[in-house]
Amino acid sequence: MTADRFEATYLIETPLAPAHVAEVMAGEQSCGTFTRVEGETDALRRRARATVESIDELESVHAPSLPNALLERQGRAGPWRRARVRISFPVANVGANLPTLAATVSGNLYDLGEASGLRLESLQLPASYRAQFDLPQVGIAGTRQRTGVASGALVGTILKPNVGFSPEQSAELVARLCAAGVDFIKDDEVCADPVHAPLAQRVPAVMAAVRAHQDRTGKHVMVAFNITDETDAMKRHADLIEREGGSCAMASLNWCGFSALQTLRRHTGLALHGHRNGYGALSRHPLLGMSFQAYQTLWRLAGVDHMHVHGLQGKFSQPDEEVIASAQDCYTPLTPEIDDRVMPSFSSGQWAGTVPATWAAVQSDDLLFMSGGGILAHPGGPAAGVASIRQAWAAARAGVALSEYARQAPELAAALAFFGK
Repeated sequence: MTADRFEATYLIETPLAPAHVAEVMAGEQSCGTFTRVEGETDALRRRARATVESIDELESVHAPSLPNALLERQGRAGPWRRARVRISFPVANVGANLPTLAATVSGNLYDLGEASGLRLESLQLPASYRAQFDLPQVGIAGTRQRTGVASGALVGTILKPNVGFSPEQSAELVARLCAAGVDFIKDDEVCADPVHAPLAQRVPAVMAAVRAHQDRTGKHVMVAFNITDETDAMKRHADLIEREGGSCAMASLNWCGFSALQTLRRHTGLALHGHRNGYGALSRHPLLGMSFQAYQTLWRLAGVDHMHVHGLQGKFSQPDEEVIASAQDCYTPLTPEIDDRVMPSFSSGQWAGTVPATWAAVQSDDLLFMSGGGILAHPGGPAAGVASIRQAWAAARAGVALSEYARQAPELAAALAFFGK
């Protein structure tokens, strides 16, 4: 890869020659269409056309992964050939334009009539191009600094019930959770600015509880308020959080869009907690959408500080291997020259019992370990839930089985007995 080009790697499936399909992809996503047009000179092609860098043919299958009306009209039959295709694109075609970058490396590719399956597997950028986009303003180090957690995993939770609480009820729960010892609290993705608890009232009420706890203990609990909305509203919500002494805002990435997150990043110094809800629509089919590596690359260019990766042994559909790979993507700089790592947020069905698998997989404390029911439903209450998770981390780091450690850790023992069923 050279400084004037970026590269995208795809998995494709087609009844045609993979080399032909790769050339169609390169042309469609740069200066070409289905036929050469007036003005599409050789000189223009040399300057602006995407280039097929490599094609690795894989196994063939006997049935297409996805329906394709064009191939059906043509009466195409198998075998359905799969290949990994790497294509480079001129940086000058896009510039520092994140939505257009996304449209270039994905966009209409998913609708190509030549393919019965297409997935963006990875995206690689030269350092000089990456430097033209936003960086995390807080990231891992800043999150630790703002919460005062110099070492160890950051234990967090989600406000439950998801929706329905008034601002006063939300503040009462936040006060309990602060007293319980959490480092991080976030709204659920479906609770943003509801009629029964508008942010204009919820933020001041919650932050009064956070400030009171900070005055008593010196501990600042980071609260990720869900400010998902249209762009101007998100800017107003962020300003309110800052005025009230908050340190974080959460946004549903897929539904706000790249431009809104870029605007928000440039508007505020708050930590931006990137919630990926809806990513399953882009990722669950192995021959459609995009991998997390490509997905998080695009969102990191918008300057997010935290990225959700789901959780090990959790309640969602992702296999543990995908969760682990996603976390490693967050820990890996997009280019070796720039430290733009973001903090992964492990969430979905997490409790003390999932800690050993998490530690074994990532061998790092630089994460948000988000536990909703594992804290709020602990039979001993939220403080015992937090204690059980910290005890589980101590056990995992020491290489001690939870059952053995629990003999001297009653909160962990209670968690194992209650949730382990």
